[in-house]
Amino acid sequence: MAAKRRGAGAPPGAKRGKREARAELCAALGDAALRERAGAAWARGERLQHGTARYGLVRPGMARYGPRRRRWSRPRSGTPSSPGSWRARPSRRRCGTSCWASASAGGTTTSSRCGRNALCEEFRPWLSAVTQIELEPTIDISCAKYEYTDVLLCHDDELEGRRIAFILYLVPAWESSDGGTLDLFSTDEHLQPQHITKSLVPSWNTLVFFEVSPVSFHQVSEVVSRKCRLSVSGWFHGPAVPRPTRHAEAPLPRSPHIPYDHEILYEWINPVYLDMDSQAQIQEEFEERSEILLKDFLKKEKYQLLCEALENKEIQWSSRGPANKRLYEAAEEVSLPDTLKKFLQLLRSEALFLLLSNFTGLKLHFLAPSDEDEDAGEGRAADTAGHRSPKPEQEEAEQHAEGNPCEPEQPDSSGEAQDGETRSSSGAPVCAGELRRWTHGHYTLVHDTQATEFALDLLFFCGCEDWDPEYGGFTSYIAKGEDEELLTVNPEDNCLALVYRDKETMKFVKYINHRSLARLNKHPNRTGFWDFSFVYYE
Repeated sequence: MAAKRRGAGAPPGAKRGKREARAELCAALGDAALRERAGAAWARGERLQHGTARYGLVRPGMARYGPRRRRWSRPRSGTPSSPGSWRARPSRRRCGTSCWASASAGGTTTSSRCGRNALCEEFRPWLSAVTQIELEPTIDISCAKYEYTDVLLCHDDELEGRRIAFILYLVPAWESSDGGTLDLFSTDEHLQPQHITKSLVPSWNTLVFFEVSPVSFHQVSEVVSRKCRLSVSGWFHGPAVPRPTRHAEAPLPRSPHIPYDHEILYEWINPVYLDMDSQAQIQEEFEERSEILLKDFLKKEKYQLLCEALENKEIQWSSRGPANKRLYEAAEEVSLPDTLKKFLQLLRSEALFLLLSNFTGLKLHFLAPSDEDEDAGEGRAADTAGHRSPKPEQEEAEQHAEGNPCEPEQPDSSGEAQDGETRSSSGAPVCAGELRRWTHGHYTLVHDTQATEFALDLLFFCGCEDWDPEYGGFTSYIAKGEDEELLTVNPEDNCLALVYRDKETMKFVKYINHRSLARLNKHPNRTGFWDFSFVYYE
């Protein structure tokens, strides 16, 4: 029996040698003719057919800038339930909205080493010959495990030295209905992602690779089944290439307040919040925490009218993008019913600017005391009924009257209120905002071009009954360059959220996931919620 275990050729008493594990690549990759045809197809951005098998898959119409994608597969000894030497047991950590498992290129396990060797020593030269890109010997490689509701939102993979991205799928039988597709985007004239033009369904032992470029925008769609989407992915590096200047979005116009007096406050707002003692208490809490949530902010009957108006089928909703920054719907104000138009007038009114000053201590109205006034003990909160505080500063009032006539607000352009904004040249308090609709698949992202400055965020929510935080849709505030959340604002009916942020604070709205559809069981006609999102500047 011992001789059989050693093998026929092993001398008696000799130790059995270790059998080297080795990942074998598809034999077709050694075919020189195929390599030449693949290179020609890559250069022209065409599909590649070899015999009866289709090896290449290229997005049409993107030959100049677009990411070229190739898919190569081969028979393996493993099965989807037994992925062989590619299977690893990496540590699991949360990263963004998907679950990633790290697999260091310097790993010591036999399984990870043999897979890495196959990519570095065998596949890299072939890939370099096909793409005509000089690729470095080292690669970045990791393992990603996507489960129910995991998603990787639109991005381009661009980072210094990255030239080719690759993904090897180790999945069970997979259908498009499971989600988890690799979605490829077209781009507009500004090289920004526009529409999904192709969705690739993961398949066992299939390798996808593409060139990293200024327009290689892609995403992993949300996994909506209970299957596990396992993959090994990474980047081959090479000489850096020049990149075009990033497109700057058009600034969102800001407007000064419009001339509505305190009567509009009494028409809409819960009287509790118009009491001067209540305002002083709110300001004390806000100055301590830089945020506050005011529940039952509107009168009940007004809030009910607002919710009914939001259901109006005549409202025109426009999708806001691009997908690498945001995806939600914003209302076209000209299409709004009168109730919603009047509420927007409230949010832009002179009276509300003054009320917000009293809530926060910020100087959003010329009647509000400045920091110098407070330090000198010469000022107090202005009465929202329109009365000045004692000893008003006449010069400041005159400056306000000369530099800021009360004029109608300017129409808002598309995009988030905090993106690409420009300061009002007059220096007077201004605001910008919009009415947004949120449903499954919507989100906003933190991005490099996001403008940051001192500002007061106002969020007012409608239609949020039975909304669970695990659905997403909440607004997160983080410190610039950090992952830790500073504050989370959850959608809540008839609640006004006020948050003061500085130049080092950024925000995003969490992706609304597939779990949110369970809410339809309780509310068959309610697919999401609405918010009024405004930003105020001193």
